Amino acid sequence: MTPASLCERLGQPADARLLIVNADDFGMCHDENRATIDGLEAGVYTSSTIMVPCPWFAEAAEYGRGHPEADLGVHLTQTSEWDTLKWGPVAGRGAVASLVDERGYFFADVPPVYARGKLDEVERECRAQIDQALAAGIDVTHIDSHMGTMQLDRRYHELYVRLAADYRLPLRMVPRAMLANTGFESVLELIDQLGVLAPDGFHIGGPPAPEATADYWNAVFESLPAGVSEVYVHAGYGDAEMRACCPAWRQRVADHDFFSAPSTQRRLRDLGISLIGYRALRDAQRAAAA
Repeated sequence: MTPASLCERLGQPADARLLIVNADDFGMCHDENRATIDGLEAGVYTSSTIMVPCPWFAEAAEYGRGHPEADLGVHLTQTSEWDTLKWGPVAGRGAVASLVDERGYFFADVPPVYARGKLDEVERECRAQIDQALAAGIDVTHIDSHMGTMQLDRRYHELYVRLAADYRLPLRMVPRAMLANTGFESVLELIDQLGVLAPDGFHIGGPPAPEATADYWNAVFESLPAGVSEVYVHAGYGDAEMRACCPAWRQRVADHDFFSAPSTQRRLRDLGISLIGYRALRDAQRAAAA
């Protein structure tokens, strides 16, 4: 007997086109938070992932406590990419010394993490971030990875899957065929063994420039296959705070404006694309385990 597709496990037809629109970087700064919250409440973002180490985590956590129905995950973070807005580990610098630079911040990019990071310290920090989100009263629905750190190295990806299984959460993952073609077969075996769910497809990347935003995302929608797919965006309004800390602020504003537009929601409906969140995957994963 052919195993049920993910759509069928979610109670949908096998040929349904289901889309998760995830707002990454919730908690990074106040401007990002305002736009993310507005998008969640308007239903244009169906989930969001929180950066627990970031300066405005407390505001994101307050929203999560007050809105238990919100689909909020943990954006596992081992990097701090901006020059003027920095963050470091929640486990404490001494507990994960291999993950910080000489100032005590996370490294600005992924390669130094792989070159210097100790995997047991990566696990310690990831668990600290998830535990802190749960302790703050957030009903965590899934995990994903800031800048892809937990997904670009096989050892890290295996840890990522084990964390998802331990916390009984689904995760963001690139399509299975892509993993198989890049030597990550052990990750696929592990995810099946542990019963962790992930969307069928994950669209990597975004518009090449703010002025290309509408054309880019409409083309993504047009080519969306049957199954459960995820796209990620970064929300922003472009206030002085965002302009000061994030060189890519114009794209964040453009993405938020596009997904918030009524015409975008009409376009999705016209294409027969239904929006869902990660909570449905979490419920299916936990039901199967039970």
